[in-house]
Amino acid sequence: MFLKKAQVKNFIRNVAVYPIYGVLFCLLTSFSASSETATEVDLRVNKSRATVKTFAGKLVKELKQALEEGGPVKAIKVCNIEAPQIAGELSEQHKLRIGRTSLKIRNPNNEADAWEQAVLQQFEQRKLQGEDIATLEYFEETEKGFRYMKAIPTKGLCLACHGEALSESVKTTLTEYYPNDKATGFKTGDIRGAFTLIQKD
Repeated sequence: MFLKKAQVKNFIRNVAVYPIYGVLFCLLTSFSASSETATEVDLRVNKSRATVKTFAGKLVKELKQALEEGGPVKAIKVCNIEAPQIAGELSEQHKLRIGRTSLKIRNPNNEADAWEQAVLQQFEQRKLQGEDIATLEYFEETEKGFRYMKAIPTKGLCLACHGEALSESVKTTLTEYYPNDKATGFKTGDIRGAFTLIQKD
């Protein structure tokens, strides 16, 4: 809403005579700013959710195909190559940075920073309090930009490469591709890790 010069002078005079005008003005401008901020946050959250959904969908498709063609060993090799490529393509396409991280990482390039570690630990606490892993997410405006994380639940598909009882061929392949792998020992229903995303613009 824009006021003409005469209206502005009249408004200032009213504020001086009737303080309630000043109160109303503050309330209206605060509401307007809050609405704009909420809208911007909603847009960023929706963009984050959509990008994560696309990433997860493409990765699951590649892994399922690899499992059908060559079992867990091929899935490990495909994940090693395809996951970073998919993340890179989506990051460039949407002008952001997306990836995966965990408290028990497989790829050292996915190691969680302090903020991500705190969110992952928060997810674990929320899970203990009864929240559904599928709905666990967190977002916040930070010095690095708008950050978003969504938990990854451990499902049956994950256990061949991330479970407690791995085949010898899987162990050998993991040692070859990820000599410092820590991402095993998971059970169905555990939090495997999280998608993590930063928007700067």
